[in-house]
Amino acid sequence: MARITKLLISGRGEIARRIMRTAREMGIATVAVYADPDARSPHVGDADEAIALRGATSAETYLDIAKIIDSAQRTGANGVHPGYGFLAENAEFAQAVIDAGLIWVGPRPEAIAMMGDKLTAKKLMTEARVPTLPAVEVTADIDGLGTQASEVGYPLIVKAAGGGGGKGMRVVTAAEDLADAVAGARREAAASFGNDTMFLERFLETSRHIEVQVFGDKHGNVLHCFERECSIQRRHQKIIEEAPSPAVDAELRRKLAEAAIAAGKAISYDNAGTVEFMVDGEGNFYFLEMNTRLQVEHPVTEEITGLDLVREQIRVAEGEPLSFRQDDLLINGHAIEARLYAEDPATDFLPATGTLIAWEPDPALPARFESGVETGSEVSPYFDPMLAKVIVHAPDRTEAALRLANVLERLRIHGVTSNRDFLVNVLRHDSFLSGDTTTDFIERINPAREREVSDEEVRAAVLAVALTVQQARRAEALVLATIPSGWRNNPSAMQQVRYHFRDKEVVTEYIRHTDGGFGYNVNGHTGEARVIASGNGRIELEIDGVQRTLAVVTEELNHWIHGVAGEVRLIELPRFPEREREQITGGYLAPMPGRIVAVHVEVGQKVSAGVPLIIVEAMKMEHIITCAEDGVVTEVRVSVDEQVEAGHVLLVVDTGKEDS
Repeated sequence: MARITKLLISGRGEIARRIMRTAREMGIATVAVYADPDARSPHVGDADEAIALRGATSAETYLDIAKIIDSAQRTGANGVHPGYGFLAENAEFAQAVIDAGLIWVGPRPEAIAMMGDKLTAKKLMTEARVPTLPAVEVTADIDGLGTQASEVGYPLIVKAAGGGGGKGMRVVTAAEDLADAVAGARREAAASFGNDTMFLERFLETSRHIEVQVFGDKHGNVLHCFERECSIQRRHQKIIEEAPSPAVDAELRRKLAEAAIAAGKAISYDNAGTVEFMVDGEGNFYFLEMNTRLQVEHPVTEEITGLDLVREQIRVAEGEPLSFRQDDLLINGHAIEARLYAEDPATDFLPATGTLIAWEPDPALPARFESGVETGSEVSPYFDPMLAKVIVHAPDRTEAALRLANVLERLRIHGVTSNRDFLVNVLRHDSFLSGDTTTDFIERINPAREREVSDEEVRAAVLAVALTVQQARRAEALVLATIPSGWRNNPSAMQQVRYHFRDKEVVTEYIRHTDGGFGYNVNGHTGEARVIASGNGRIELEIDGVQRTLAVVTEELNHWIHGVAGEVRLIELPRFPEREREQITGGYLAPMPGRIVAVHVEVGQKVSAGVPLIIVEAMKMEHIITCAEDGVVTEVRVSVDEQVEAGHVLLVVDTGKEDS
């Protein structure tokens, strides 16, 4: 049998690191590939060798088949693992790997092609007697869209025939929104997968997203590894996954597993794959798609079964039979995974960019971290903004959820806005803990987008920063270095520092006492504080008789304070007024760095509130800039394909308010 001695991973980020870990354990050398923005990415440093793909976008790098094959040949790699995303479900890529004489760690190209075309997959599943939802391919005839939609029925979902991962998808509830939804989904699919074929499918507004992990080998075996539930989603992309599902009993599990195995056998499947279903409130299920690759959420299956799915993938690719039988597998406890994204839940989950000033999981809390970042990592606008997956395995579901929430709360992640607090709010919500987890959970339950921070916690944060900074300044003093920290020649005057916390100003005053303690006044609340110990970015304070230890990270005027409940971010206000940035009345700004993909208006055009003005593409997603108030477009400062930075003025709309 052929053995892989050196494995090239054609993906990036956390999945590349995950695959490298197993390869290393199996004695296999690894090769990473990287785009220019990923030159300092941890997956590059983890590999034994790395090859630059020379380019910034997905199309120039991770989607370039010739570059990937060339990288394998130049480094002497004899195997290629696609991870997920990019070319992972590209049959042409799989065949190119095989034609180059390399070992492909994935299913047969024919199986990828059959399942990669979602419409072909639906036909095959119907023949295999797996239930499906009504669907129809979108033709080039835009005028015929209405007829096609009527065949499916509203509400419907526009989906990329060659995609997945929430990209190239739009839910449509009214006919007048259909054309724009198809156009936007096409652009997104083309950018993410290089394939803009679309189809329409009936949309179940209230259902569960249940998937079954299957595994086949080259000896005709196709087995299942139980189900996962992935119903907690935003923008049709999963953010919390778990195994097993709280809504699946033994009988439904048997039916789902039988359908998933039938799907695998129908295409002679021979590697890791996932058959996804929508399950309604009556227990009826419908085939959604089959992902012919490793899933982002595969760790929860590994945690409840004890399998290493990447190890199985490599063994099967080498021609080995599966190392387990169906009867060997049992469900052990419960596992939940949360996906940490650089995004702002408070602004409808808009992706965020920046530099991670700190990335530090709490070593005292057992959890599985699979991350593509570390302290100092740059989150660029070029690729998916997922930072890491955090997985907890526990004896039961409630314990797993609460432990995972605690792990996330104690994770120090500073410098980039993330969805961490939103994930905690979901995991601790009564509806989630009771298993009420349908795909409309976020819209229906509406968990808080931000963490609730008490006044007491804000006081502790500002005192921690103020006293940490004043100690640091005292330690760095070049004159009068022997004077105690906080000493003033006017004993009645308090030192004052002002901060912004969210949208509020926090005025902090403090004065040093002769016993080394401090009197303080924070927004009118007075008390006593004492520094017990400090160093290595941490400060132990006693505030009004209560001791607490806080971590403090500072970058210029930005401060991140982390305690047991999570993070408080403060922006220190300068002592003297700074020149304000020019404000443009009626100006619409780019919310993040990105590329202009559409400009819907021109100078002189009348616009109404709610109409789309400009579409910006960033992090493989489209963001529509809509009109806030009725007015007339007076300036358009961008054009299609132009790259813009965050805060760039895109256009100006005159609302006529100044004349009234």
